[in-house]
Amino acid sequence: MNDVELTGEVIGAAIEVHRFLGPGLLESLYQRSLERELELRGIEAAAQHRLSVEYKGLSLGDDLILDFYFPDRLVVELKAVAELAPVHTAQLMTYMKLASVPLGLLINFNVPVLKHGIKRVSL
Repeated sequence: MNDVELTGEVIGAAIEVHRFLGPGLLESLYQRSLERELELRGIEAAAQHRLSVEYKGLSLGDDLILDFYFPDRLVVELKAVAELAPVHTAQLMTYMKLASVPLGLLINFNVPVLKHGIKRVSL
């Protein structure tokens, strides 16, 4: 599966979760539901992936947690907020840079129609 197909599959899974649960819940519920939906679809992803961060030769630990990580391909960051802000895109781009991943999806489940809460980002 190429990267376009992968992002399409992840978006499709997120849409299914949103159709079932609707908006207004906690991000953690969407996280677990999307993890299950990806599993049901046979799509392997590392959920709640801890990423080690280093600064000028000093290990800062692995406190950075990516909602979903597809090694070397895609980072997915979930939100359940009134609206996406520029800082959310900046956060995803930082995660992508630190993980050396060219593509990212920012998905906000707190919208009436999920397609209005999805943003694709590339470095």
